[in-house]
Amino acid sequence: MLSQAQLKHFQSCLEAQKEELIALLSINEQATEVVSLDQAKVGRLSRMDALQQQAMAQANRSQYQQKLRNVQSALTAIKEQNYGYCEECGNPIPIARLEASPESIYCVACKNRLEQH
Repeated sequence: MLSQAQLKHFQSCLEAQKEELIALLSINEQATEVVSLDQAKVGRLSRMDALQQQAMAQANRSQYQQKLRNVQSALTAIKEQNYGYCEECGNPIPIARLEASPESIYCVACKNRLEQH
């Protein structure tokens, strides 16, 4: 069981992550806009480069959105007083894992098992 001080620490870390992710999503929004196919403005190679950059930006955006969902889930778990417990098996998540990734909702064993399926 986590102490009140530990919960406040993780809540602070998660709030900071949330703000950072919201900022990254805001910055990333322009990079995912539709690429103009007007050949008079942009050459073929430049257009291909722009399309590749757009695809990379969309992949980043997807990762940011998933991490934000995880952060929000962890913040909800803190409010509901069940933060730090694996959502799969119910066992406590080790402090070292939470320090490395405060948005973790699974213990290492369950996370590995879920990723294999």
